[in-house]
Amino acid sequence: MTSFAEPVVVHRGSEAPEAPLVVLLHGRGSDEREIAALAGHLPVGPAYAAVRAPIAEGGGFAWFANRGIGRPVTESLSDTMAWFRGWLDQAAPAGRPVVLVGFSGGAAFAGGLVLAEPDRYAGAAILYGTLPFDAGVPVDDGRLAGVPVFVAQGDADTVIPRELLDRTWTYLHGASGADVTSRRDPGGHGITGPTLDELGGWIAALPVTSSN
Repeated sequence: MTSFAEPVVVHRGSEAPEAPLVVLLHGRGSDEREIAALAGHLPVGPAYAAVRAPIAEGGGFAWFANRGIGRPVTESLSDTMAWFRGWLDQAAPAGRPVVLVGFSGGAAFAGGLVLAEPDRYAGAAILYGTLPFDAGVPVDDGRLAGVPVFVAQGDADTVIPRELLDRTWTYLHGASGADVTSRRDPGGHGITGPTLDELGGWIAALPVTSSN
């Protein structure tokens, strides 16, 4: 397995060790500081952790090597998910609820994590990205049965291949069995204000956060 440096993490929100942990996963070529800015627009109560991806790329960082946009290399995704789990096991021991929020490449990474271990996460937001199909994670029927998933896409997104966006939308709303909340924007590849508002409402309504 590839060896990576220790994670660089920006923390926002609650400092209580028992607070639900919302993990923010940035897009390819970005970093943890940019995605951490979302926390200021999301509900008070949870702890927020923006994690830097482990692979340097384009002045920023990436979650996996790819074989085309939205198409992770299987071995690379497996290695980075194992690295992430090593951090998460320390940051959120068993019993602490964890919600994933990923944008673009971070959405694919979040999708890989929740598909690999659906019982580990209290929810996942897949924002303007694809699930990592054909990359070694299971996408069988009922894989995400009952898992809260928020998915947002831009109808004019020209960054992520349309076939992958459509496949993600169809799978999440159908065969996955997920408890889906969804939003489509007329715009492109970027988080809009209305989407951020709906994401905040979704996080606030999750059983693990609404009880706090």
